[in-house]
Amino acid sequence: MRVVRWTAEGGHGLEHLVMEWRHDGVQIDSVVIGQRFGALYGLQYRLECDAQWQVQRAALSLAGGGSVTLRRDQAGLWFDGHDKALPELDGCLDIDISATPFTHTLPIQRLKLAQLERQFIRVAYISVPDLEIRAVEQAYTCVVPDREYTYEGIFRDFTATLKVDEDGIVLDYPTLFKRIR
Repeated sequence: MRVVRWTAEGGHGLEHLVMEWRHDGVQIDSVVIGQRFGALYGLQYRLECDAQWQVQRAALSLAGGGSVTLRRDQAGLWFDGHDKALPELDGCLDIDISATPFTHTLPIQRLKLAQLERQFIRVAYISVPDLEIRAVEQAYTCVVPDREYTYEGIFRDFTATLKVDEDGIVLDYPTLFKRIR
């Protein structure tokens, strides 16, 4: 089991994450308190990933309202918590939750990029606090293997260099999150 915490660079948030390795993959449980676009929120989320760091299930709930559940089957098709198909997410292997730096660990671990290798991916992007879900394009480039990656949020023309630890977990996400040691 591993416990990690981040603070929002602006001082308006905190995340407490517990990651547990299991025989068939990884389970992540986290609580985030934060502020985005002037809206205060409290978010609890759970991610269940297989041994290749591919998301199998994601459940998010906001304190005082809203929740969303996503499930990915063996064929790579996505469904909501009521088993309604979500074809707009087909082809997405990863989830990016706007309120946390952790979800960058998923593609970093899964892609296993060589130095200076760049990979484009589609992810299921979940914005917080509105819990809107949409497929978006992103890219990752390995700057220093197992230590530093460039993230490109192509859908919003945003780039950041992410420093990670030995488990691929973000240490520093400039202007947004900083790990508490």
